[in-house]
Amino acid sequence: MKQLKVADLMTDEVVSVAPATAFKDVAKLLAQYDISGIPVLDDEDRVVGVVSQTDLLAHRARGSTPSEQSSTAAGPPTAGDVMSAPAVTVHAEEAVADAARLMTRRGIERLPVVDVEDRLVGIVTRRDLLRMFLRPDSEIRRRVTDEVLTEVLGVPAGDVEVHVVDGIVTLEGRVGRRSQLPALLSLVRQLDGVIAVAAHVTARTDDTATTHANHARHAMPW
Repeated sequence: MKQLKVADLMTDEVVSVAPATAFKDVAKLLAQYDISGIPVLDDEDRVVGVVSQTDLLAHRARGSTPSEQSSTAAGPPTAGDVMSAPAVTVHAEEAVADAARLMTRRGIERLPVVDVEDRLVGIVTRRDLLRMFLRPDSEIRRRVTDEVLTEVLGVPAGDVEVHVVDGIVTLEGRVGRRSQLPALLSLVRQLDGVIAVAAHVTARTDDTATTHANHARHAMPW
């Protein structure tokens, strides 16, 4: 089964800056392109950090103290001074679901996308990832029926009924072996556009008991 990859959703035209880019110029770019963050690249286009609106505001807040305002020896701040590093990135060939989990776990709005040499090739945002949940219910149902049940698990047509409403998949019926049930649930949950799965599926035979018995027999010392 083909899973949607980050490369399928990313934007490949990315606004970026160098570590030496002035603080004010970074702020102007964020406002001009209406974006919440911008990757910082080294001379080889590798992502060394990300400057977000939060980073800019935090720097302004820190610089508001009298002692810091009077210190100008270091010169005006740059992207390298205020960026968050190391950057959280994702590879173009990674699954969209993995990128979504990473964004949620790290609490970020956008991810620079890199190639195998960690060079910037694009950017993916939360808004981009939402597109994976806009799959038509009919397409999700077809993939569950044709790809999961028929091609992967070999379940005869009609043995399991599939209903999809707003991305929620309901499965009703019977498969041949109990060991197929975990695989069925796992594969359906991985499909692009699936939000939740409600399974009411039983098995004709319980092959797990035989498997456990064989395990125990082989594990006995002789």
